[in-house]
Amino acid sequence: MRAAVFGASGGIGAALVRHLAARDDVAEVHAGSRRGAVPAGAKVHPFRFDALDDARLAASVAAIGAPLDLVIVATGRLTRADGSGPEKALRQVSPAALAELFADNAIVPTMIARAVLPLLRKDARAVLAVLSARVGSIGDNRLGGWHSYRASKAALNMLVRTIAIETARSAPQAVVAALHPGTVATPLSAPFQRGVAPDRLFTPDVSAAAVLRVIDGLTAADSGGFFAWDGTAIAF
Repeated sequence: MRAAVFGASGGIGAALVRHLAARDDVAEVHAGSRRGAVPAGAKVHPFRFDALDDARLAASVAAIGAPLDLVIVATGRLTRADGSGPEKALRQVSPAALAELFADNAIVPTMIARAVLPLLRKDARAVLAVLSARVGSIGDNRLGGWHSYRASKAALNMLVRTIAIETARSAPQAVVAALHPGTVATPLSAPFQRGVAPDRLFTPDVSAAAVLRVIDGLTAADSGGFFAWDGTAIAF
């Protein structure tokens, strides 16, 4: 199997690379980062990418080559680049915050999907998995707040669904799905871990292993779905 992970310098992304590289059924792991180091290893092939630059993204993806059996998009942002957010009330929402979170959480994964889908294997099952978040579920929203983050992840979930529908026409064995990796103990979630039960705060390795188990169990019938780390379906 040939796999690619975009966002491989983050906590979950790096763990996904390590777990994939340790598997006997994986021959290559292409580990993409916008900045920062990625895990090293004999099977690991690092690359840089810029999802908002069409030419540079196309060059990065072309260097990976086809066919790909698995692509995982592990990019995303909870707070703004300046560390502010997420918003607790509507009065804190700004155009700049919305634009920044939508760019990182919805536009970047969509541009990656557009670039890599032609590389997915057509003659057998192939998976494009995009890490999302349960708080992006409209039906599951009971608390409000976190406006920009919730809305950007909800947009991502819709984009995953529409990409899955389109992909099924040319690659009926393909799986395109959004995955919630759980609350992971990374710098991203550090300010918001206080209220998380200990058995629901995962290390990156625990989360990565769970995500890969879910991916291994997905079929073409699941394409377009949104699934939690334990395999349960989440309402959009």
